Amino acid sequence: MKYAFDKLVSYFIRVENITFKGEKSMLSKIINENLIRLKVSANDWEDAVRKSASALLENNKITASYIDAMINTAKEVGPYIVITRHVALPHARPEAGAKEIAIGIATLEHPVEFGNEANDPVKYVFSLSAVDQNTHLQAMAELAELLDKEEFYNVLDNAVSAEEVMNYIRAFEA
Repeated sequence: MKYAFDKLVSYFIRVENITFKGEKSMLSKIINENLIRLKVSANDWEDAVRKSASALLENNKITASYIDAMINTAKEVGPYIVITRHVALPHARPEAGAKEIAIGIATLEHPVEFGNEANDPVKYVFSLSAVDQNTHLQAMAELAELLDKEEFYNVLDNAVSAEEVMNYIRAFEA
């Protein structure tokens, strides 16, 4: 999945105009068991985004308007949030209602079409909340590395608890 890493880096350089640098161990600071949902049932891409981002809302990382902004941005710009095969990274501008940097992880019980012919259907949704343009950069660099690991997808597919996913993330950072 080296392609995932390259696509994510390319996306953030092109769209967000950022560069990556820093140390590992950011993900376990902004992801926790409460932000992970496994085998979520979703009717369509919008439902998948709403349900995956609900963990961020319920844990006071974002406002409800932030979820609406994620969806509206995808409707306006297209399925750019599908960053690589089977992976979506919905997010919105910080001023849309981000309260704290966080990433929610959701696996979908049944993959859904997001309208990205090259990378559909989506099985994994990583909802990003970033409070400014720069705080999430290290997290994105680390997430890109994680998305490059086939073993990570095996963990996501087979995990029966959020703790299993967090244990993998912590071991990855070690």
